[in-house]
Amino acid sequence: MSLNAEPSVPEEREAHHLPPKSYAEAAEEAIHDASHVNGIDGAHERRAEKIANIQTNGKIKIPAEADQEQYEGAGQDSSPKSPTVKSHRRKVSHKSNGSVDRKQNGNVENDVYEKHENHNGQPLLSVKPPQELEDSHRKDKRSTQAQAQKKELKSGRQAGAGWQQSKIRWAPMNVPLQRRLQTLAVLMHTLSIAGLLSIFFFLCTIPIFWPIILPYVIYVLFSNAGTSGELSFRSEWARRLPVWSLFASYFPARLHRSQELEPTRKYIFGYHPHGIISHGAFAAFATEALGFSHLFPGITNTLLTLDSNFRLPLYREYALRMGLASVSRESCENILSKGGRNGEGMGRAITIVVGGARESLDALPGTLRLVLHKRKGFVKLAIRAGADLVPVLAFGENDMYEQLNPTEHPWIHKFQLLVKKLAGFTVPLFHARGIFNYDVGMMPYRRPINVVVGKPIRVVQDQHPDKDYVDRVHGEYVRELERLWHDWKDTFAKQRTEEMELVE
Repeated sequence: MSLNAEPSVPEEREAHHLPPKSYAEAAEEAIHDASHVNGIDGAHERRAEKIANIQTNGKIKIPAEADQEQYEGAGQDSSPKSPTVKSHRRKVSHKSNGSVDRKQNGNVENDVYEKHENHNGQPLLSVKPPQELEDSHRKDKRSTQAQAQKKELKSGRQAGAGWQQSKIRWAPMNVPLQRRLQTLAVLMHTLSIAGLLSIFFFLCTIPIFWPIILPYVIYVLFSNAGTSGELSFRSEWARRLPVWSLFASYFPARLHRSQELEPTRKYIFGYHPHGIISHGAFAAFATEALGFSHLFPGITNTLLTLDSNFRLPLYREYALRMGLASVSRESCENILSKGGRNGEGMGRAITIVVGGARESLDALPGTLRLVLHKRKGFVKLAIRAGADLVPVLAFGENDMYEQLNPTEHPWIHKFQLLVKKLAGFTVPLFHARGIFNYDVGMMPYRRPINVVVGKPIRVVQDQHPDKDYVDRVHGEYVRELERLWHDWKDTFAKQRTEEMELVE
């Protein structure tokens, strides 16, 4: 028999119908003095008390006497010290989950983390202390420092981020067919000079075409079709082709009139601004895509361009079919004095881009800088021919391309002016979008163009006009142009960066 009131030998325990005792329980009972006091074994009482505490809402209730137990010794930190010699009660190691207590409402409690039972139905508990207490009593501080350093990690640049943030925006593959055809139409017109000249030089490399090419070159050099004013090569069929509707809808471009024009008079349309290539002027006055004949019935309008363009093989044929003519004085007088309703130019009109190549150097998006103060030759021409002056303002013409700002690059601007003075033409440094992207290329941007035709300014025909009368008509023309700007700038120029300015 064992010394305890409860049998510990397996045979005796089976005789009393008791479950086998574990080694840990027997060792713990042997340590405590309470097991041998007065010959009474306290194992039954402790086990009953432990089970009662477990069944109390999953919490372990520790006797109040534990609150009075203190640890001896003082150290440099707040870690627990060794128990006193007076007590033989074993304390659980701090590495155990059940070693940390928490006071709530004056009682010390621990949170039950897991609860299990063995095959005999005896409970097995795992107690998890609060995280803040566990961290404060950790002897190994490296893990906490590692976590703090992890939160403060700084990453370097991401490889390939520059390609993802590229400023070049590529057109998607699922662009509608109509937009592709619009782009093709504008590309065809933009590259018309370079494309037709390339075709001509390619034909020159084939000897079989030489008997045709040589007479044709001689004809081009001596032909006056661009200045005769007869408009014999003009083709209304070519001007009404559906391709020009695609061309105009690319931007899109619109033509507006502020007053009807009488078909029994002559007119000179002054187009402003020049822009880089004057796409709005071509769409409005060289084609019927914007319905010029419907807005101004009975008037035959001719867009004027450089005389040198009618010396380019193949391209001159394209320009003549579209009704273009030379901007020379001879050409203007012939158009306004021949043909028409009475054979003397009645019902005819010409369109002159007044600013010319000089104005193209100031064609910046959001601006409207006009070269007009010194341009009075078209006023004298109107007085000699007896043609009324009609100012035309194209909102958005300068927005088609981006180019170097002359105020930011004065030396480049001076070089461009020198080329204009010596060669008669200028070379603006511009760019816009491409065929398959939206940022780099020579294609114009898809930005709206609104061509507004103003009220006509009546003139009295005089073959030898005096300077005062020319200045007075020129002043009326400028005021009508300013009126167009102030009346329609808030409608068609909402994105402007400055007001209209006459620079020269």
